[in-house]
Amino acid sequence: MKDQDTTSVTPPRSFDVESPELSKLVDRLIGELEPYPHPEILREIIVTGVKLAQDGASKGDIKILRSAVKEMRHAFRVFAHYKDIPKVTIFGSARSLPSDPEFQVAVELGKRLAQSGIMVITGAGSGVMGAGHLGAGREMSFGLNILLPFEQEANQTIANDEKLINFRYFFTRKLFFVKESCALVLLPGGFGTHDEGFECLTLIQTGKTHPVPIIMLDKPGGDYWRAWQNFVENHLAQRGFISPEDTSLYYITDSVEDVCHQIRTFYKRYHSSRYVNFKTTLVIRLKEALEEDHIASLNEEFADILTSGKIEACKAFPEESDEPELFDLPRLSVPFDQHHFGRLRQLIDAINR
Repeated sequence: MKDQDTTSVTPPRSFDVESPELSKLVDRLIGELEPYPHPEILREIIVTGVKLAQDGASKGDIKILRSAVKEMRHAFRVFAHYKDIPKVTIFGSARSLPSDPEFQVAVELGKRLAQSGIMVITGAGSGVMGAGHLGAGREMSFGLNILLPFEQEANQTIANDEKLINFRYFFTRKLFFVKESCALVLLPGGFGTHDEGFECLTLIQTGKTHPVPIIMLDKPGGDYWRAWQNFVENHLAQRGFISPEDTSLYYITDSVEDVCHQIRTFYKRYHSSRYVNFKTTLVIRLKEALEEDHIASLNEEFADILTSGKIEACKAFPEESDEPELFDLPRLSVPFDQHHFGRLRQLIDAINR
């Protein structure tokens, strides 16, 4: 009788199947996976699959979901072995030849990153992608290959390596380019390069991913990205399609050394960030604490992006308990308006100054 009373007062789950019998079966399955630490999240994934069946989803729709989840699960597993090593993604044309200046620049960039202890992620193809891996070497390379009917085979550096991941869908592949990278570098390329570049800029501009450096790298003396910037400034910024501060989300250079400097500078004091307090507060984790006068200058310079209160030094919030390895880092609490992400990038730059 006591057990029945306890069950009767248990609040209903916010996301569950309508059938109590099916719900109990899902609970039994989740129970078999103990002591997995996040059972409720996994339960919602299983419930989603049950609901698809109840919705009468077509075979084609179910196959899309199956393939996407399977390749994401595999990619999560592969990257997990290297989670403590920083990684930089290099984008660029698959058609660049070894004799092209862009190819040589990508080789040098891959080499310099690997020497700094940073792994290189590319699309695993030829051209700039293969050049980045050639410079970094097999041990320091990750390849995210896309399966296409006419291209592309993995380049020789990463072919048959355990860190080569083959994707069927562009959207799952893009997820890992961004999720696993501490910086993104674009060399001259075609539609695919621009697709990746604008996708990354959009994700950061809208706050759908964490801030990272986005660097446009040209050959020495090249004007490829300067011409691109003219379009951005004259047709996007001037017409109000983007905010003026959104141009702070990227950096253009023709120097490999400058790329490495930009990455080092971004992480000079800044470590990472996340939202707490029901996403009303942005916590910026730091590698070293800021002095009071530095924080005061930040409040003065960036008052326009604060919803209320001010930027303050703080300790870890309870919501951050799932990242115990970061618990002792100094922090800033920022009542960020979650709108002006170009200004947020400028705030990070000011923190690092």
